[in-house]
Amino acid sequence: MDESKKPAQRKASFGATVKAVFWSFFGVRKKSDYESDAQHLNPVHVIIAGIIGAIIFITTLLLIVKSVVAK
Repeated sequence: MDESKKPAQRKASFGATVKAVFWSFFGVRKKSDYESDAQHLNPVHVIIAGIIGAIIFITTLLLIVKSVVAK
C-alpha cells in the first residue's frame, strides 16, 4: 500500500477521548486542541464516550428535577 494512502494512526487513549468529549459538552475547545483530537481520537471511542456522557447528563437532570419536585 502506498504511504500516502495509509489511514492515520489513532493513538489517543479512552481517557483522552472522555476528556475531549467532556470539554465538548461544556462548550470550550481551542482550535488547536480540536485539530489534534481530529487526528488522534478513535471515532468509535468518541461515539461511546458521547453516549455515556449523554446518559450521565440526562440522569443528573432527572435526579435534580425529582429532588426539586419532591420538596
